[in-house]
Amino acid sequence: MPAADASDKDGHRSSSASKTEVEHYDHVQNTTVPSNQHSQTVTNGSFKDRQRASQKLAHPLAGLSPGRLAEMGEEYARRGSMTSDEDVRAFRLGAMIAGNDFNFETISELNELERQVLEREITHKWSNPPYDLLDHRQGWTRQLVNGAQSFYKVAFGIGSDSQRDTWLLGLCNSAPHLCRALIGCWLTDPMNNVFGHRGTIFVSCLISAAACFHQAFTNTWWHMFIARFYLGLGIGPKSATTPIFAAECSPPKLRGALVMQWQVWTAFGIMVGYIADLAFYFVPDHGIELGLNWRLMMGSAMIPAVIVCCLAFLCPESPQAFASRCVLRFEKVQAARDLFYMHTLLEAEKEAMAINKGNRFKELFTIRRNRNAMVASSGLMFMQQFCGVSVIAYYSSEIFLQAGFSEISALGASLGWGVINWLFALSAFITIDTFGRRNLLLTTFPLMALFLLFTGFSFWIPAAPANVACIATGLYVFGVVYSPGEGPVPFTYAAEAYPLYVRPIGMALATAITWFFNFVLSVTWPSLLRAFRPQGAFGWYAGWNVVGFLFVLFLVPETKEKTLEELDGVFDVPLGRLVRYGVEQARYVWRGVILGRGRGEKPVVPHAGEVEYHEKAFEKRRGRGDAAARV
Repeated sequence: MPAADASDKDGHRSSSASKTEVEHYDHVQNTTVPSNQHSQTVTNGSFKDRQRASQKLAHPLAGLSPGRLAEMGEEYARRGSMTSDEDVRAFRLGAMIAGNDFNFETISELNELERQVLEREITHKWSNPPYDLLDHRQGWTRQLVNGAQSFYKVAFGIGSDSQRDTWLLGLCNSAPHLCRALIGCWLTDPMNNVFGHRGTIFVSCLISAAACFHQAFTNTWWHMFIARFYLGLGIGPKSATTPIFAAECSPPKLRGALVMQWQVWTAFGIMVGYIADLAFYFVPDHGIELGLNWRLMMGSAMIPAVIVCCLAFLCPESPQAFASRCVLRFEKVQAARDLFYMHTLLEAEKEAMAINKGNRFKELFTIRRNRNAMVASSGLMFMQQFCGVSVIAYYSSEIFLQAGFSEISALGASLGWGVINWLFALSAFITIDTFGRRNLLLTTFPLMALFLLFTGFSFWIPAAPANVACIATGLYVFGVVYSPGEGPVPFTYAAEAYPLYVRPIGMALATAITWFFNFVLSVTWPSLLRAFRPQGAFGWYAGWNVVGFLFVLFLVPETKEKTLEELDGVFDVPLGRLVRYGVEQARYVWRGVILGRGRGEKPVVPHAGEVEYHEKAFEKRRGRGDAAARV
């Protein structure tokens, strides 16, 4: 069939490329992979070309001989004006290691110290120079409103049970999330281009510190809304930049764990926010109009923001310079290896961008592989909010007050929930890459539904201490199952589901979705509680957890331990096949586990394309770097 008549499986016609474009594409391809792998004519703009370019990003140095890799490393070092024999040697050996899937045993030029460091990098993956910024500020900033609202809603005259007051209270509490969804998240790319990663973190924390300080001096609900709204201008870019910074600084075997710590330290910040609420509760007014304690609660969130501002420039900038990279590694050969590998990835990405000239946002919807990834990741981001966790995080003190707790007891009970939320988030470091994303969600969604129903129904218990104990237990156990499941999984899933050429757009969309629905929950909960009472309000979100379980069962494929090529096959499957697999898996578990009749033959995971996933093949490469690190 002539190239002009070819079409991909989604019905998109491929236009033939010019001779110059084909020659340029082949030249770039031949610098990284053997020419015999690319004998097929390349047609500019087709989805197959985009897939090939994206797949090559997973292995940009595949097939090159050690000699050719050494030459490329030396050439790169000299182009970068690194002329000392020591630096050139580091890049020569670093390129050879990078091109051999980070395997160094066959490289005889390495000295004993370098071998020990490279071996320890594998056997002791947490042994690395300290460099990371712990992202606890966001959780602290978000959480202080939990205790402070009990005071400022009365001070601002919006503390009644009227429809007007409940909506205004929700609007004040949710203002940062509205700003993040509409403005803050979309500032990430331009701010990183202008300020760099360190500069973006510094500027966003500076904005956050100013907003937190401003909150402490408000005297009306609309003034509080303004201060909290522009708080989102700081939190939005920072929440996207910090994981990027961690990913770029991390060695391959630690990348997944260090990027995921965004969620862990957000949970830690939530816990610290509860502590601050308790610490300032007994502060007297000292003649301050409308009260002092809630002002100190809201203003104290600027403390971690200021600390991060001071620490930001102690870390190296996004580590693309050799000197910066050497700060992050023990030996120069490690720094040279990582920098050279990053360079080859950037070059492959430029090639992919040259091929992907279409409307990338449109292709999120028109290309099946992208569309399925978008449906799965966006749905998980939506469910991260509609599982009900945000109403507990922001309104737990109000919930405990309605259950009959005293103010100080409500704050103490909220602190208990924060401690549980953080401690059990730590378990996700292990479970997310062993038990798997899909299995974690299928296990935790039904349990979250059950414990929300238990919490809501406990409000029917007529008197303390039985109702108090049951309500606290329901919320605590909900936190236990949420923290390793729907807490960290959505961000991890969205970061790895998309092909690289649409990943920034897909991730921006997913992030905006979670912050928008965070706003929706925050603004509607007071009114929902007023209209449905606690039993109905908690039952509402319990029902959404059932929806979340069905969504994962039918539309969310597993991504654990899969490379980029394998993920193309995982997502490029008709939705009907994914749904049928969900039905077969449910029947398999029901018969074998619930009824004990024998499971029979395990259903086959649907897969498309030529690349198949083999567990034994993954086991061979497990020791030299995790698959997710290359995705």
